[in-house]
Amino acid sequence: MDLRPLRHFLAVADTLHFGQAAQRLGMTQPPLSQSILALERELGAPLFTRSKRNVALTAFGRQWLEHVRPAVEAVSALPDIARRLRDGSAGQIGLSFVSTADYSLLPALVRDYAARFPEVEIALTEATSDVQIADLIDGVNDAGILIAPDGALPDALAYMPLLREPLVVAVPDGWVADEQIQGDFLLDRPLILFPRRVAPAFHDLVSGYLAGRGQPLLIRQEAIQMQTIISLVSAGMGIALVPASLRNLARTGVRYLDLQDAPILETGLAWRRDDDGATLAGLLGVARAMA
Repeated sequence: MDLRPLRHFLAVADTLHFGQAAQRLGMTQPPLSQSILALERELGAPLFTRSKRNVALTAFGRQWLEHVRPAVEAVSALPDIARRLRDGSAGQIGLSFVSTADYSLLPALVRDYAARFPEVEIALTEATSDVQIADLIDGVNDAGILIAPDGALPDALAYMPLLREPLVVAVPDGWVADEQIQGDFLLDRPLILFPRRVAPAFHDLVSGYLAGRGQPLLIRQEAIQMQTIISLVSAGMGIALVPASLRNLARTGVRYLDLQDAPILETGLAWRRDDDGATLAGLLGVARAMA
């Protein structure tokens, strides 16, 4: 259906006067009257009752008006919506993240992006790095905060480093009496760690550090959520080497101790190289400012 006669109908419905409606529309009255008559023929029912003294909406016209006005307003808004989608100030973006980012990068990145682009809907998904990489390639998400891999990412993905931080050792509170003591002397205790299949870079960073210090890799329990790992530490099941930002995860029964020559964990943002989406470009701009 042509939008023009709908605008004509709204003008007459608002003024209940063909002459005033024609003036509002910047046209003469005869073509306006012909447009309304043609619309009524198309609809198969009169929209107005007409007399020499007044014009009134019919019952059908009043009910149809309730549907026409929001429809015309929605169509009128389409150019502005297109502009906002084009410049990235509206739309959606899917962002995945590793659990460690929840205590470091993620809150600030989401806060800054939402402040700059308040009309963009952010869909967050927590996932391990291996799942994120597969999802990014398949187009499930637009970007992902993941632990930097030991080797190169797939060619389809680009990567931006965002944070480098040392590992600390999380220990059950009762295992240490001295507040100033280093955590190194506890490295021969049973370990709680990510499975290598889901976090090879993190797993290798921890195992390589222990091997370099002549410590055996005594894995007692594996878990894929950092919150779960810390909970197992609080239960006294072992120690865990975790990013320093995990100090923000205050958990009863857990203490975080520094390590000598601590290994450095890098976390960054990955995305598809061929993705030219405006919302992604906005996220990358915010991430670069953070980095």
